[in-house]
Amino acid sequence: MTAPASAVAFDAFYRAEHARVNGFFRRKVGRDEAADLTQEAFMRFYGSGRFATLECPRAYLATVARNIWLNRIRQQKRRGILYPLDEEREAATPPEQERRFEGKELRRAYWRALRPLSRKTRRIFLMHRLRGMTYRDIADELGISCKAVEKRIERALARCRKVAARHT
Repeated sequence: MTAPASAVAFDAFYRAEHARVNGFFRRKVGRDEAADLTQEAFMRFYGSGRFATLECPRAYLATVARNIWLNRIRQQKRRGILYPLDEEREAATPPEQERRFEGKELRRAYWRALRPLSRKTRRIFLMHRLRGMTYRDIADELGISCKAVEKRIERALARCRKVAARHT
């Protein structure tokens, strides 16, 4: 007996997106919990039954993953865990003033990195990052495809990653 077409398509989608979602969780919660949260994101997405009907399943999966991460933070706050122990980072915390300075310096570097991008690309990136709009909402508001939104955000993120790599 063969699997339904939607299951086969989801399996291909899973293989294509697993590393990206797992990388997101590794950056947010660390290596130990990333695999479980990645699995949970795909399970929730598949369980929603929306895979076959979505125009931008990648964006929907990103939203599912982000919501799982935010729920995890809320649960930790309720339990009184404000900052989970990260054994990989045993260095002493730099003084508050130095952290604020480094943060301002990094923000300036991000703005310098985004400045050469087109006005439309910057606007799309800021709509997503600052206003928290989904790819679909941005596409609807600007009258462009979801894929165009995704490509422009990827372009802006690539520039931001280069800046972040220089500052670490």
